[in-house]
Amino acid sequence: MANNEHLLLDFQARIRQLLLRFQEMKKENDELYAILDKNERQINELKERLEHKSQQYDSLKIARMVAVADEDIDMSKKRLSKLIRDVNKCIAVLTEQKTE
Repeated sequence: MANNEHLLLDFQARIRQLLLRFQEMKKENDELYAILDKNERQINELKERLEHKSQQYDSLKIARMVAVADEDIDMSKKRLSKLIRDVNKCIAVLTEQKTE
């Protein structure tokens, strides 16, 4: 009978150890899930920021292209005006030579 009591006490001690270990593991599991949730929220926030920055970048590219196009138009107008002045000078010179 003493042997059975000893086995029973040993069994109870092991059950208590298992319950303590279970509680520790449950606590660790809860902490890990909390970390996982936090990381998932952070990932979603970063994805949203990335999408927003990507849209801003696309808008900036478009604005840059429009600005370059405007500069090209201004440069073209200036070159065309210069060419017209040069042609007018040539016409004036030819006219003078013809009248002489």
